[in-house]
Amino acid sequence: MTKYVELNVRSEIGELEGVILHTPGSEVENMTPENAERALYSDILNLSVAKDEYKQLSGVLSEITETYQVKDLLANVLNNDTVKEDIVDQVCSMEPEIKIKGNTYSIKDLLLDQNADELASLLIEGVPLKRDNLTKFMSKERYAMRPLHNFFFTRDASMSVLDQVLIGKMANSVRDRESLIMQAIFDNTPGFNAKTINPIDNPSMDPNCTIEGGDVLIARDDILIIGNGARTTTQGIDFILTQLLTQNENKQRHILVQELPSHPESFIHLDMVFTLLDVDKCMVYEPLIIHPNKYQTVHITIEDGKVLSITRENNLLQALKKLGMDLKPIYCGGSGDPWNQEREQWHSGANFFAVGPGKVIGYGRNIYTMEEMNKNGFEILRAKDIIRHKVELSDYNKYVITLEGSELPRGGGGARCMTMPVRRKAVNW
Repeated sequence: MTKYVELNVRSEIGELEGVILHTPGSEVENMTPENAERALYSDILNLSVAKDEYKQLSGVLSEITETYQVKDLLANVLNNDTVKEDIVDQVCSMEPEIKIKGNTYSIKDLLLDQNADELASLLIEGVPLKRDNLTKFMSKERYAMRPLHNFFFTRDASMSVLDQVLIGKMANSVRDRESLIMQAIFDNTPGFNAKTINPIDNPSMDPNCTIEGGDVLIARDDILIIGNGARTTTQGIDFILTQLLTQNENKQRHILVQELPSHPESFIHLDMVFTLLDVDKCMVYEPLIIHPNKYQTVHITIEDGKVLSITRENNLLQALKKLGMDLKPIYCGGSGDPWNQEREQWHSGANFFAVGPGKVIGYGRNIYTMEEMNKNGFEILRAKDIIRHKVELSDYNKYVITLEGSELPRGGGGARCMTMPVRRKAVNW
């Protein structure tokens, strides 16, 4: 029987007690160079290699904490016929019947005919187009319902924020079903004891509102850091601000907004240029986070249901220092060589996932980043050695667990992107 942990995430670095993963499946391979861009990829992945690399992440996390797979959680809630019908109705309203050369084809009956496990697979891996007439036979479409190519990046479609789950309002409609699935999981899994907040449920939602989890970092229970760029708009951040205002708490709350470039694609989310590593350390892409540039850092202060102030800051680290978080930056790609910094940032060199204070996971391929981590007291440990019990994590106070990454980084994300924490212990600040 699955052991569930109640949702509670109040930092990026608290000791991990539960995390949701999605092992990449056929949905990752079901694309071609022609449609990769439509799937939000710049390249196509080799599934067998990607799965082997992903096993290192899931294997390490299974040694450390409770892990949950999206497909298993989804199949579990689909065992309830009422929930199943509701989800299928939502999917079919979100993704209307496929139209080919003026003809309309419904997939609703097909979906309802599946058992829970089969339906969970179809909702994630897609529904192949049944070529039972000439129009469909000659169609270039492969799927009646497209696969969720990006779902192994579980971070984006839902965000644990304190004791609530913020459902992502995705920037691209090809990912909308991910949000629907994550909300269904949290709304119908009592063990998580989670309340969901979804922007689309708000009738006054700005149509330009988009929010993705790679842009939302919980620095401390009173400080959110949010990236504003290609995937999370100012309107999306305003939605989060409104939610905080309605809580009407006596203590001050802070949102630090970091503006991001729209290009290149490696700047897709804040966690591609900034992640938290320890109570006193963070990983940064120096040219954007430290150096003076045109991308603004904005500090919003909230108290008693009101915005007290909105001001510009020199940079993100200085803004955090004013709030009592004095963080030493560790440089993605090492210090001093912009060439190495740019190359390693492209391959998610700044994207770390913490399993505890000073205990993180990242890609071992980013050798200059790893050298910099080691200089700052982090022991470099291979994921394979931990899974095989050649290394005991309890022997180390501070470490980075390295994943092999040749295929996974080509999907456009790292360890933080591939993990959605549901519970962390409190941090002794």
